[in-house]
Amino acid sequence: MEYRRLGKSGLQVSALSFGSWLTFGNQISEQQAEKLMHLAYDQGINFFDNAEQYAAGKSEIVMGNILSRTGWSRDSFVVSSKVFWGGDKPNQKGLSRKHVMEACHAALKRLQVDYLDLFFCHRPDIDTPVEETVRAMTELIWQGKILYWGTSEWSAQEIQEAYSCAREFGLIPPTMEQPQYNLFHRERFEKEYHKLYDGIGMGTTIWSPLASGLLTGKYIDGKAPEDSRAASHKDLGWLADRLVGAVAMQRNGKVKQLMTLADEIGTSVTRLSLAWCLKNKNVSTVILGSSKESQLLDNLGSIEVQALLTDEVMQKIEDIMQNKPVVPRF
Repeated sequence: MEYRRLGKSGLQVSALSFGSWLTFGNQISEQQAEKLMHLAYDQGINFFDNAEQYAAGKSEIVMGNILSRTGWSRDSFVVSSKVFWGGDKPNQKGLSRKHVMEACHAALKRLQVDYLDLFFCHRPDIDTPVEETVRAMTELIWQGKILYWGTSEWSAQEIQEAYSCAREFGLIPPTMEQPQYNLFHRERFEKEYHKLYDGIGMGTTIWSPLASGLLTGKYIDGKAPEDSRAASHKDLGWLADRLVGAVAMQRNGKVKQLMTLADEIGTSVTRLSLAWCLKNKNVSTVILGSSKESQLLDNLGSIEVQALLTDEVMQKIEDIMQNKPVVPRF
């Protein structure tokens, strides 16, 4: 396993990490979740990602139960939660001081830990002043309940506003952003955020590196395999639309070309796609989501595939994708 600093912080996270979205408390049993977490940890993964919204809190309960049984030293792993969608009532959602504080306490209880290493604002909240959120996160750090805080799917302007607010009032600024990033979804990560990496030292914990599974090649014929989450879980109809709908069909032409390229260099399109994300110096960690041990082991092999992505291969990928953002030079 390779380890990278989370932005300009001193915290080191595994280049590949493990997330529980869609799986824990929903798609797989707690026993299977435990097998996956042990496999991930044994293979060097030290960051486990979660959120209050995942399976309406059940995901954190499952992960907390597992963590309580592992016997792992607390300083050997990093665990996160996210705050925004906690419920339907007015103060159960958003980034008010009340909800930020209560969400943190609830996550600590569900995860059965004394502190969260990372605590993300899951989305921006237009109804709460950014100063209120920054102060709440700073207080949680001062209280020792979280170590670092960050954002998820915030715009560059919103992140910069939070950072500037922290600096103005002597508070603690966000350390990291959790954006979607993959071969099909690049504009925000590569173009909009480009000044934030060196400017404020922002780290990134990217999600959906395989475009929800499209970049595995499993949906190449326009159908969802019977054992896929898109086919077996009726409540994930939105995901099926993304994988076998009109947009997916348009993208499958590029997936086929990527599969051919992957075969030429002796790997799979899945590993190629993950390794492509890892090659970006601004990626701190790539969050994997797996329901099977074989799937997780295969994904872990992308660490070695980075060496196969020479400048020539990277250019071939660009020639296939034709979607590289133009980054302003000013």
